[in-house]
Amino acid sequence: MRRLRIRSFTLLCFCFILFLPWLFFITAHFIVTRSFEFPENPRKAILQHDFNRLVEQVESGAGRWAEPAWQKQLKFHLQQAQIDVVIQSAADQIVYQSSPQVPSRLSSSIERYSLIEDGRLLGRATFYLPKSYTVQVISALAGLLLAFFIIGFEMSRFLLKPLEKMSRAARQIAAGDWEAELPVSRIEEIAEVGDGFRVMVNGLQQANRKQAELEAERRFVIAAVAHDLRTPLFALRGYLDGLEQGIAHSPEKIAKYVAVCKEKSAQLDLLVEDLFTYTKLEYIPIEPGSLRVDFRNILSKSIDSLQPLARKKEIALTIEAGEDGSGCIAIGDAHLLERAINNLLDNAVRHTPRQGEIAVWCKQEGDKIKFAVRDTGPGFPAEELQHVFEPLYRGETSRSRSTGGSGLGLTISQNIIRRHGGELTASNHPDGGALLCGWIPVKIASERLE
Repeated sequence: MRRLRIRSFTLLCFCFILFLPWLFFITAHFIVTRSFEFPENPRKAILQHDFNRLVEQVESGAGRWAEPAWQKQLKFHLQQAQIDVVIQSAADQIVYQSSPQVPSRLSSSIERYSLIEDGRLLGRATFYLPKSYTVQVISALAGLLLAFFIIGFEMSRFLLKPLEKMSRAARQIAAGDWEAELPVSRIEEIAEVGDGFRVMVNGLQQANRKQAELEAERRFVIAAVAHDLRTPLFALRGYLDGLEQGIAHSPEKIAKYVAVCKEKSAQLDLLVEDLFTYTKLEYIPIEPGSLRVDFRNILSKSIDSLQPLARKKEIALTIEAGEDGSGCIAIGDAHLLERAINNLLDNAVRHTPRQGEIAVWCKQEGDKIKFAVRDTGPGFPAEELQHVFEPLYRGETSRSRSTGGSGLGLTISQNIIRRHGGELTASNHPDGGALLCGWIPVKIASERLE
């Protein structure tokens, strides 16, 4: 559909208003005069003096009406005065007619005279005096009114009605009706406003869906956190009440109660820290650092921090990477990346049985640094793989609270990796155990190496 700018539409309307009355005027003039000629100042030709002179000439020449010389002289005077005449005899026969076509009543005013001498009728003379452009002007006014009517109708169709519909649609959208129908217009500016409204509606719909999803997730997180906090708090309160009431009599029992209280406190501390990190990553825009980091060094630090827990379960931790780590250099935030790897290793240690093995490797392939963490635990049940990275997801094995996890570790790790422009996925190794693979892009920078 071809569209018009408002300026073009206004110009067309202006031209139409000028053209239609003039067309009516020309048409009316042709109908009245059968000619497209326009005498200058027709009223000037109607001079009483000239008319009276012509009447006198006709009366005085009553006996010469049929003479060619007299007729020629009369015609000359008639042309100067722009008047026509028809002379008839007493028997109503035309003796002289100045014009082959007698002017119509619409174009001329008529004056009739009867010529009588000594009581005897000599003849009749009918004078056709030129009129003004009354009919033409009336036709032009009618054309002007019609032009205004047509322009008003078209403006209502192309401008006013689409604007009214858009105003109504805007109120419906403001009331939450996303299905409000926006008008289609052939005026470019109105169509652009309509397109802008459609983009706005799509954005509002997406924002509304996102808000609904965030609200549902917020409620879920609050409910899950309340449940997770209640479990260790209930146990902690029970053991503290036992100590207060003197249930633990022996030093060995007191030490056991204290150890359990410390364990539950550590679980609470881990849960609160994970919740804080998850909230920052999910709801607060945090840009990763822009310093060069040695990814192999990050892996080594994470393995060293989890070695005590691994030795306690007799788990072997191994790492495969370049000797100097030159192939695992990236740009990012070393602290966040270390937190992500710590969560992956912590998840692996918790779910790997005694005397198991955890293998970690990283290497550069093209413009990516790829890494993986594999354990020899039970792996992820097939029905859980698509939910592994959901916050606070409660799986029967891999995400069970009995293992001491907060349910946010893998979610935090995936968010951190994605913040660095990479991705983290979960699967099961063909030889058994869980396999967490990820990558981050390689970037070149001149900053100092951390």
